[in-house]
Formats: sequence, structure tokens, C-alpha cells
Amino acid sequence: MSRALLIVDVQNDFTEGGALAVAGGDAVASAVSAYLDAHAGDYEVIIASRDWHDAEGDNGGHFHDDPDFIDSWPVHCVAGTEGAEYDPLLDTDAVTHHVHKGQGIPAYSMFEGRTEKGETVGAILTAAGVMEADVVGIATDHCVRASALDAIAHGVQVRILTDLVAGVAPGSSRSALAELAHAGAVLVESGDA
Repeated sequence: MSRALLIVDVQNDFTEGGALAVAGGDAVASAVSAYLDAHAGDYEVIIASRDWHDAEGDNGGHFHDDPDFIDSWPVHCVAGTEGAEYDPLLDTDAVTHHVHKGQGIPAYSMFEGRTEKGETVGAILTAAGVMEADVVGIATDHCVRASALDAIAHGVQVRILTDLVAGVAPGSSRSALAELAHAGAVLVESGDA
């Protein structure tokens, strides 16, 4: 039974100093790198996603001058900009597949994205025979939540490595983790995984 590691949106605009900075984002980037250094060999595939929004237009209402921070947001992770790049503290050497999502549309789940070759996350997991996935990244209450729920819907047994995620807000992050647990995800720290 193959296993995957799903690394969600560890990007400059979501870590300290970014357009939509999440407290603890840099710490997640560093901790995921340390985890990969010790555990990359445990995974058949390692998929990392990035928001990769169009520079022109509002990306289907995703960008807004007066955002509600639920369905609309300030401009962030525009394709080709420094903000859209991986956080420099994230070592991506072990990543087997890079996925871009949100190109002209709102997209929270990495399952909505594609590799440069046009592969979807679902197709990658199926081709590799993946039945189990560990999910890490940013933000717990948005893109980590959506990606993990889609992995569960794809028939994959999901673990959230709770010390390798960071959320926008404590309350919504707790709610997201509870929702994921009710959906069948296992919540575990990386040291106990």
C-alpha cells in the first residue's frame, strides 16, 4: 500500500511578511523540511501545491478590494511573483510533483490544480496506488482542510500532521481539524506518525 505526502501552499505570501501571512508559517516550512529530511523515503509520491493566480482580473471573484476573508481575499500568490514562490525555508528537493491551482478561478484544494504536464492530484495518487496520505501545510482552516477533505473523498486514508500545519485563526483551525476528524482523518503529531 503506497503512501503520499501532500504539502499544501507553503508559499511566501502565506508565511511571515507575505500578503496573507499566517502566524507560524515559517516554522511550518522549516519543520516540513526537517520532516522530509528524515522521512522522504517513506513516501511513494510527495506532492506540493501552490496558489498560482492570474495577474489580470479578479480570478473569479477570489481577489477583491474589500475582501471578506472567507470567499474573497486581497491579491496574493500571483503567478511568477515572489509571493507565489515556495517559502525559502521549505526544501523541495524531495518533491515528486508540483501542482499549480487557482489559475483564474478560486481554488482551495490541491485536487483542483494540475502539474505542468496537466496531471491532477487524483490521477497521480491513483497511478501510484496511494491508499494513505499525510497532509501538511498552510492554512489549516482553508486549503489544508479542502485538500484533506478531497483526499478522503478520493478514497485515501488521511492523517493530518498537526505540528506541520498553521491556520489563519485558532477557532476556525480547531473547527477545521474537528471537521476533518469527523470525516475520517487521523490527527497526529509528526513524531508519532
